[in-house]
Amino acid sequence: MPTYQYECLTSGKRFERLQSMADEPLKKCPKCGGPARRLIGGGTAVIIKGLGSHAAAATRCGRGSPCCGREVPCDAPPCDE
Repeated sequence: MPTYQYECLTSGKRFERLQSMADEPLKKCPKCGGPARRLIGGGTAVIIKGLGSHAAAATRCGRGSPCCGREVPCDAPPCDE
């Protein structure tokens, strides 16, 4: 479920709510009961944490093994000797 940001139109304070996409937007501030509006978010992004086996196996050539046949990755493609 996405987290939506809201702004209280009375106090100007912002708050977040975890809601289903099918839920109606909140109309009232939970603190003061004043009118609230949902803010337009900047979208989402994928966050990759850690290096995992896929990142560790890749070389700077962008392949699982160096493109020139060496045993160790080269500094930049194409591989220079």
